[in-house]
Amino acid sequence: MTLTSDPNLADPDATYAALIAAHDGLTEAESAALNARLVLVLMNHIGDATVLRAALEVAHGSGAGASGGDI
Repeated sequence: MTLTSDPNLADPDATYAALIAAHDGLTEAESAALNARLVLVLMNHIGDATVLRAALEVAHGSGAGASGGDI
């Protein structure tokens, strides 16, 4: 499996809205905890250490295609 960095969401605006709505009413600490739990759930779903390392590199800005606007 390889990391998909091309747009891959059927409805990105609705997906983003759902993410933002999940944070409604949370404190900054609660929001950070939600993000951490979401990352762990999605990492478990992916389950491939190579893909996860590539995603971490892109998110950190040190991987291929890490211009900041790709994802």
